[in-house]
Amino acid sequence: MPNVDSKRVRMPALGRFGWLMALYAENHVRLTRLFHPGDLPPGTYLSQAPGTPTVQLDVIAQHRYTTELRLSYTMLDPLTGEPDPSAHLRLYRDAGQVEATHCYVGRRWQDVIGMFPPPAEVVDHRLRMNTFLGKWLQYLVEQGHGVATLRPNLDDARLARNEAELLG
Repeated sequence: MPNVDSKRVRMPALGRFGWLMALYAENHVRLTRLFHPGDLPPGTYLSQAPGTPTVQLDVIAQHRYTTELRLSYTMLDPLTGEPDPSAHLRLYRDAGQVEATHCYVGRRWQDVIGMFPPPAEVVDHRLRMNTFLGKWLQYLVEQGHGVATLRPNLDDARLARNEAELLG
């Protein structure tokens, strides 16, 4: 029997930062397939799928390379009056990434990691937020939400103003 070299080839490990960037790319694919938010003008949109809570997508701003969004349900936290859960997102069209900049699931990020956390703790927190976002986006797809169920919120004054400007 020939002598077999038992040395293993070591593959470089994907560090936490690399893992985070991969989550951003994965979430970009999920979000753009779900709602195509880069094509929407600023305003509030609602997605209603039978038997599920109404999803609210706020397009806060469209910039040259980025879109600022908030994804939530129309349910409000009884203590704060804020949508809960909700995630503030930044979609980077040029880089093909979506970053959850902060989430509200009962508590603010400052309550979770403090005002001046060490960098490793910030990366860990961003990993948790973006993992949550990826699971939430997948859940919304499974519940039947998507471009076909997304409609402008007719009660949103910004959308009414934009439509009036377009019509003349």
